[in-house]
Amino acid sequence: MKYWLAFITLILTQLTAAQPTLIHNVQGYTMTGSAGSSAKLKRFDALVFENGKVLYIGEHKEALKKYPKAEKLNGKGKTLLPGLIDAHGHILGLGTSLQRVDLRGTKSEQEAAQRVADYAQQNKHLRWIVGRGWNQVLWLNKRFPSRASLDALQINKPILLRRIDGHASWANSKALEIAGITADTQDPDGGQIVKDAKGNPTGLLIDNAEYLVSQHIPKTSTLELNYALDKAFAHLLSLGITSVHDAGINQNLYEVYQSRLARKQLPLRVYAMLSGSAPQLENWLKKGHVKDDKDRLSIRSVKLYSDGALGSRGAALLAPYSDAGDTKGLLVTEPSALYQTIAQVLKYGFQANIHAIGDHGNRLVLDSLEKAYKNVGGENLRHRIEHAQVVHLDDIPRFKSLNIIASMQPTHATSDMNMAEDRVGAHRIKGAYAWQRFLQQGTIIASGSDFPVELANPFHGLHAAVTRQDHQQLPAGGWKPDQKMTLTQALRSFTLDAAYAAHQEKTLGSLESGKWADFILIEPDIFAIAPDKLWQIKVDETWIAGKKVYQRGL
Repeated sequence: MKYWLAFITLILTQLTAAQPTLIHNVQGYTMTGSAGSSAKLKRFDALVFENGKVLYIGEHKEALKKYPKAEKLNGKGKTLLPGLIDAHGHILGLGTSLQRVDLRGTKSEQEAAQRVADYAQQNKHLRWIVGRGWNQVLWLNKRFPSRASLDALQINKPILLRRIDGHASWANSKALEIAGITADTQDPDGGQIVKDAKGNPTGLLIDNAEYLVSQHIPKTSTLELNYALDKAFAHLLSLGITSVHDAGINQNLYEVYQSRLARKQLPLRVYAMLSGSAPQLENWLKKGHVKDDKDRLSIRSVKLYSDGALGSRGAALLAPYSDAGDTKGLLVTEPSALYQTIAQVLKYGFQANIHAIGDHGNRLVLDSLEKAYKNVGGENLRHRIEHAQVVHLDDIPRFKSLNIIASMQPTHATSDMNMAEDRVGAHRIKGAYAWQRFLQQGTIIASGSDFPVELANPFHGLHAAVTRQDHQQLPAGGWKPDQKMTLTQALRSFTLDAAYAAHQEKTLGSLESGKWADFILIEPDIFAIAPDKLWQIKVDETWIAGKKVYQRGL
């Protein structure tokens, strides 16, 4: 009897098992093989998947022969790409920014202040007015803002507005008062309270000085946090992003991500970096890697900081700024402390992902990693320098010799091109945003956006990578055009190479047999349209593990 039961169970299992799905009539593109320059671009017109994983890519006729009973879906001639991976973003920051005053694109301090006034009028229930996105480089006078313009709004609430890069904040007098910042307040380590000629704070806080005010913002509740995550996830899926490397999470997110994973409420894949400054770091490292068998959540890396950002002159340079000879920028983390934390991270087998923008900041990271390799080991953990924006020409080869991944954001180049050379001069700019210098020596570039610093749209990143132009096709021929990526290189950096940077290239990043069926459908053929049109592409459908999770218009 038991044999009959086993036989019937087997038959029922076969009858109810998921049938393969065959998507045909598509212009398909995927990288294949190992990450890096040896990867090959493969074209196909049919994709077959089952139980969330790829079975076959290739010719439609061959797919029909191999899987005659597969469910057929007509791709209607659309282009099919692997799901895009953003190798450096801030998911909670994105979700939060979608609910706060957006100062991106303002053309003057006065316009930014007016947006604050309008937002405050529409959100009278808020205790604090918080926003982000101003960039004084785009203003006619190019001067940093001051508290005076915010005070003139006569909003009796604290106001704190982060610069677009997140490395400077603009506060009103109420916010400074709550933080106890006066003319007598000293700069914190790794930060600056900007003061006027009379010694009074202007309202501009750079890098670590921002925390003096931001620590007083009311804490986000778990309900609010999850709401922000939901908004961010929905936005990212609509852009064709199926995986994000979340660059720095705290204890709350560490717990919430795992809770959402258990409840199957992670709609896209998250590769989270632990905050290296968190008091829980040692405890997290002792607990070891976090990973599930569906590749929805992976936590095996730590985000650290070397210096600040270029736009606020917080990036640490080896020589003074070309447009401000009295400063070399800021070190957010003291060099000995940076080395100690890197050594600690390597000791526990975690990947170290270190923010470095200036040539001094990058050199300190390279020196620290080289020293840690000798004392601790861990050189095969695929450590990353996040941004790697301005690197001394002598240090670029060290990325290859030290096996360092360059985690870079193409839109940073097109956002910064109107001020970068002013900051560092004609010689140092040769090592800035130097994508081909890295690629030609065999260094892996993992591309991202650094959202919400930049817009999260990965097609903006692909456009910036291959044109080095803004959306008005300027400058003609591209900025420093010798450093442009080819479209194949750019696509690889947002897919297979980004997966490699997360130790996930065996299951993600390309549409090959046995990997997850994460893919997107778009209307134009990216290899057939003019490169200057890439940023205009809209995503029609996003699929993760063989399930449609977004469709435009629905």
